[in-house]
Amino acid sequence: MGWRAFLARRRRRRQIIAAICIALLGIVIAMDRAGVLEVERFGPDELTRYDGQSVRVARVIDGDTFDVDEPDGEQATTRVRLWGVDTPETAWPEQGRDEPEPFAEEATRYTRELIEGRTVTLRLEPQRVRGRYGRLLAHVELADGRLLNELLIEQGLAESETRWPHDELDRYEAAQTRAREARRGMWGE
Repeated sequence: MGWRAFLARRRRRRQIIAAICIALLGIVIAMDRAGVLEVERFGPDELTRYDGQSVRVARVIDGDTFDVDEPDGEQATTRVRLWGVDTPETAWPEQGRDEPEPFAEEATRYTRELIEGRTVTLRLEPQRVRGRYGRLLAHVELADGRLLNELLIEQGLAESETRWPHDELDRYEAAQTRAREARRGMWGE
């Protein structure tokens, strides 16, 4: 084999290795954005620690986010985000959102009335325990067995979030269909 052929082969091998590294980096970035890597960041015992646990709701932040009286690292409480649900956003002037989206206040009030100061049961999904902002992702069961996530959708105060598969996806989609057909909440406008 000549010197030029050797160099060409070596250059081609380096290009292949570089392409593989770039592809792997892209996969890792995509997995991180999708939340697949979140469980490891917070530890493998997250699912065991929270799934099926009854906790007291300390404070409702907005329609789909609240704090529970369970320490979370250095924090006195754990922030929880409802799985499979997206409620309208409240006003956050520091993020450039001076006005709440329509039905944001109603969703927050509804969530507050149902769970603030009460005990709920958290149901987690093993494939994704935490979201991109470090919040625990949960289906929230009320004392009477109903799911807060489904109730918000059924009242037209939230949309079913379908970006990530979860155990209750069909149930939440059916609740959204019922809300739309009944023209409840955001579907009535």
